[in-house]
Amino acid sequence: VQLQASGGGLVQPGGSLRLSCAASGSIFSITSMAWYRQAPGKQRELVARVSSGGNTNYADSVKGRFTISRDNAKKTVYLQMNSLKPEDSAVYSCNVLQAGSSYWGQGTLVTVSS
Repeated sequence: VQLQASGGGLVQPGGSLRLSCAASGSIFSITSMAWYRQAPGKQRELVARVSSGGNTNYADSVKGRFTISRDNAKKTVYLQMNSLKPEDSAVYSCNVLQAGSSYWGQGTLVTVSS
């Protein structure tokens, strides 16, 4: 399974960005798709996850501002990020769980700064 993430960039506080992560390769039964982030000097943390059944969960710090969604036909997971704050700045990586295996895409940098 290969994952290709895109959509990061520089945005001002209060702005929005949409991240995308497209999966390809041997895909037959994805359990969940998720976004993680890691800021400099900090541990990687789960931002949001969506299950195969559409259930979602979010880090408390992003609830009400971020929305995760998935397009099963396109094998793509999205992260809509609104009301961005400087503390959201990090490298965002997508993750897919399938048949007990975990796959990671390359990170995409999000910088929130004026």
